[in-house]
This record gives sequence, C-alpha cells and structure tokens, in this order.
Amino acid sequence: SSCCVDKMRLNPSSFNKSFARRGILLFGITLLFAGGIEAGARKYQHYRVLRNDNLPLSGDVKTDVWFQMENIRRIRILAKNTALNMSLSSCKSFAKFMSINVVSKTCLTVIRSKPAGIACATAAASAYPYLCPKAHASGKRGRSNAENIKRALVFWRHIGPIVVHYRFTQVWMNMNESPPEVRKRTWEKLHGIHAPTGLSVILKLRGLYVKIGQVLSARADFMPLQYVNCFMTLQDSVPPWPTKEAENIVREELQMSQGLNFDDVFESFGEALGSASIGQVHRAVLKPQYSNIGGYSGGRNVAIKVMHAGVEDRFLNDFKVFRWLCRVALPGWEPILLELQKQMMTEFDYKNEAESLKTIRLNMARSPYTDKIRIPEPATSLCSKNMLVMEMLEGKKLAVAIEDRLSRILNGNKDLARKVLKTKQQALFRGDDSGRRKEKKTLFHEINQIVGDETNIRATQKIIKTLQLISLAKYTRDRLSLLLDVHGHQIFLDGCFNGDPHPGNILELDCGRLGLIDYGQVRRLGKRDRLALSGVVAALGKDGTPQSEIADSMREFGFQSRDNNDEIIAKNAELYFGSDAARIKLDYATPQMYLQHLNGIDPIIHVPDAAVFVARTSFLFRGMGSLLQQQLCTAKSWSKMAELALKEECTPAQEPYRLGL
Repeated sequence: SSCCVDKMRLNPSSFNKSFARRGILLFGITLLFAGGIEAGARKYQHYRVLRNDNLPLSGDVKTDVWFQMENIRRIRILAKNTALNMSLSSCKSFAKFMSINVVSKTCLTVIRSKPAGIACATAAASAYPYLCPKAHASGKRGRSNAENIKRALVFWRHIGPIVVHYRFTQVWMNMNESPPEVRKRTWEKLHGIHAPTGLSVILKLRGLYVKIGQVLSARADFMPLQYVNCFMTLQDSVPPWPTKEAENIVREELQMSQGLNFDDVFESFGEALGSASIGQVHRAVLKPQYSNIGGYSGGRNVAIKVMHAGVEDRFLNDFKVFRWLCRVALPGWEPILLELQKQMMTEFDYKNEAESLKTIRLNMARSPYTDKIRIPEPATSLCSKNMLVMEMLEGKKLAVAIEDRLSRILNGNKDLARKVLKTKQQALFRGDDSGRRKEKKTLFHEINQIVGDETNIRATQKIIKTLQLISLAKYTRDRLSLLLDVHGHQIFLDGCFNGDPHPGNILELDCGRLGLIDYGQVRRLGKRDRLALSGVVAALGKDGTPQSEIADSMREFGFQSRDNNDEIIAKNAELYFGSDAARIKLDYATPQMYLQHLNGIDPIIHVPDAAVFVARTSFLFRGMGSLLQQQLCTAKSWSKMAELALKEECTPAQEPYRLGL
C-alpha cells in the first residue's frame, strides 16, 4: 500500500491499476486480520477473566493472567491503529488520482479474487474458536465441528468481500465529496452486482439465512429494490429437500411419538408444496379412519409441515456468525437480531405452533372477521416436535392473485402485468406516488405512460379497461384493509398475534376468503403492554395530537431516551407504529438511516420487548403495501382497535375468550 502511494506521489502518470489492486488488497487484508485479532483478543480476554474469577487462584497466578491480558490489549490497539493509519493514508492518496468508476471496478476485481476471499475466510477461521466457543467445543445432535466451521467460512468467503467493497466505496465517496447523483448511481450499480451473490449464498447455506432473506424481501420500503427482487424467490421457491428424506422423518415421528405406522395413517404423501428456512410443507391424504382423529374436522386433504434434520443446531451457529456481520457492517441491527433469535428458537417445536393455531382460530371465530378469513385447523393428535399436520387450504398467494387479475385486464399478458406492478412499486419506494393524485391522472393513463403502445387497447375499450383497473385498485385496498383490521384485532383486543405476516403467508383461497398460514412466531402481549401500546397507537391515529401527548404515551409504554426530547420520541413512535411519511419527506433512503438521524439528536436507550414484534409487524405491512402498490399508515388503520381496547378496559368483558392474556 505504501509502495502504491509513493509511486503515485513521485510519478502520477506511471501509476496503473495493478498497483491499485495490490494496495487495496493489502489494505483489505490488514483490516480483516486486525478485526480478527481484535475480536479474538476480546473473546479470549473475557474467557480468561470468567475462568480465573471462578477458581481459587493465588495472587501470583492472577498477576500473571492480568499481565497476559494487558499484552493482548496492547496488540489489539496496535492492530487497530495500524489499520486506521493505512486506511487514512491510502485512501487520501488514491482519492487524488483515481475516479470513483476506476475505484469501483478495481475494488470489484480485487474482492472477486481468490486472495480476498481467502483472507476473509482465514480471518473468520482464526477468530472462530473465540467467537463461537460452544460450537467449537462440541456440536449438538452429532453435528461435527468441521461442518459448523465450514458454514462460517463459506459465509465469510462470499460476504466478507462484499462488506469490504461497500465500506471502501463509502469511504472513497466521502473523501471525494461525490455529489448525490454520483452516489445514487454508484450504489445502484453495487446493489445490482451483489444482490445475486447474496441470494446464491442464502440458497447454498439455507438455515437462518433463508429466514432473514424472507424478511428482507418483504421490506421494499427498507431494502434496495435489487435485493427485494432477488430475494422474492425465497417466499415460497426455496429448493426443497428430497421428498424421501421428509417422508422418513414423518415415519420416524409417527412411530416414536404416537406409535403409529405411516402406511396405516396416510393414503398418499406428495411432493413438497413449498420449502422455507426451518421446514417444508407436503400435501398428503389421510386414510378415512384418521380423518376425524382427536376431534379434527378439517378433512382428509392435509398439509404436513416437516422440520429439516439438524436445523436447530444450524440456526444457533448461524445466529452467532450473523451477529458478527451486524457488528461489522450493520450497526443497530444486533438488538433486533437478538429479539428475533429469542422468538425464532421457539419455532423448533411444532406442537407449540399447533397450540397457537388453536388459540388464534378460537379468537378469530368470535371476531367480526370469521366469514372473511380462514386459518388451518391442526390435527393435534398427529402432531409432534418435528411434524405438524393441519388442514389443507387451497389457493394462491395474494400478490400472485393480484398479478393474475391485472394480466387478465391486459389481455393475458403476464410479462406486461409484472412490468406495470414493478414500475408502480418503484414509484412507491421512492415516495413519489402522491404526484398521480395532484396531476389527476387515470390509472389507464398511468399504465399507458409505463408501457407506451404495448397495451394495444383501442379508444373504444378505454372506459371499460379503466373501470376494470379502478376495480382492481379497490380490491387491493380492501384486501390490505382486511389484513390490517384482522391483525389489529389480534394485537389490541386478543393480545395474541402472528409476528411474521410476510406476503408468502397470505393466500387468496378458492372460496374467496383470505387464508392466513404459518403461525410459528406467535407473540402474546400482557394486559399492561397491550393497553400501553393501545395508548400510543390511539394518540398517533388522531390528527393534530400534540407531540408531548404522544411522547408521554411512549414513556408509559416503556420507551426511554437520553435527553427526553418530546419531538424525537414522537417521531420514533411514528416510525415504529405509523408510516414512513416523515422519512420520505426528509429524503432518507431507508428507515434505518432515518432512525440513525433521530438517534443522533436524542438516542433511544430502552425499547420495551413488546414493541419489537409489533413494530416489525407494522414494517412488514408497510413493505407489503409497497409490494401490492399501496401506501399504508398502520397507526391510522389500527387506531379504532386501540381505542376500543382502551374503552373495554373501562367496562368488564362479558365473555373472557381472549387467550392472549
């Protein structure tokens, strides 16, 4: 790196890309190894303190231990300072002689090279015994140490260079003071390059990474569209495990948990309907004598959810690896990841999900929405830890149903329908959808602008097509409104709701109702949290509510900030439970950037646990709205439910059926 800098200073005209590549490669390797040394030293230091504080050691031994720890601390500081000095001197010198395009191409060439990947993998391997000591010491369920280490190495071999590329590009543009249009163009290019790599890593490793990819694919308001479009295939198109392997798990579970023979219970066992992070679903047919076992009344056609072998141990180790990615590249995500881990580790017992289905079904049966939605009935007598047998709901994903309706309006052209929906989605993502209302354009005119003359619609058909499009827009709004009402009822009145309502879990059934599936992440709110949350959302839902009143409701819920600033606390409430209007108005690309802006003024120092998954549900619905071409404000939709919950607290309930409490 120093050689490159000296050569540029002495003779700029003779400087070539090979020197830049060597310099950037050395710079990246130094940063990675410095990070590995620092992380490993910290873990080792903590380990030695814990080990020696719990043993009766003599004063001389303790002095020796602390002396070793002081040496480690000095090494860590030296490594960090070396990396920072190289970063400063190299980047400043390179910035004077190279354009951002040259830097981006050079950096891309370097990170795609084997040395860069090997450097990342080696750094991860050197720190792995310290970062994941439990996994390194022994594997659960017979999984070997080698497999856990291999997964970590594969992850960092592909993701490490991407992190370096993004970080280096950001530093470069900051030092060059690149204008906004150059920054935007550069980021768009990087997203397009690295999104397919991210998807390939997810499909190769599966496990936790599939679940995270599914969550991100539903956040069109949060993630770059290149990643959203790539990760959309994870909603229900993850390559399944072999059917024979799933059938063997079902055979084993039936024999061990119920003492039943597979061939006596099932008439047929079909191919996988869909595969996800934890398990996959197969269609099956029960034999007549088992079609009403244990009071089950869902019919002989069932869906069997089968857990992948060894998935729980795989998730535990993946969480540790991804937590370090958060520390390196995604600051602020670690608390959210910890809450997600706490909730997701409850998904590895399908008997819990069967009980959650029963609870939600009972609550919804006594709600105003019982004729508008369906939730599958579990056959609890056949369920076990690794197998869930439930009623089969026939239908298609809601997003696919909307696309099919639009394609029928456009004379059966599905490609054209996808193009229209994607363009509309991008407009919502940018926050410029409101311009349509100001200019009073019809939906027909809007589509004509998008696709030009490709629609081949005659002038005499214009009125009919416009009416059909208006009907489709109303249908989409009604479906989203129903979903918000149902989940609002579950959160504020029942205190028991699905914490993972991503688009792949919402079906349009053949009977016309909506089917809600996958209740592995059910959350329960205590009475105090439920009413405190109702106060926040009720205040947000009213127009003109003073910020001080919203801030007081947030404090009562359990939010705390450093400076107790009413305005910032109220803006956090809007971000968590309302809409992205303020973020879009201030031109922040993602909620995370807007949250960092707010935290820079008055950081939130405590977020109640109950708020995390409700906020996540709000974010998922806003992202779903973007995918379905609708702009949503969850607080407005939920305010009536919140007010009703507060009113019911003043009058005793006549029928205590809400099992969430």
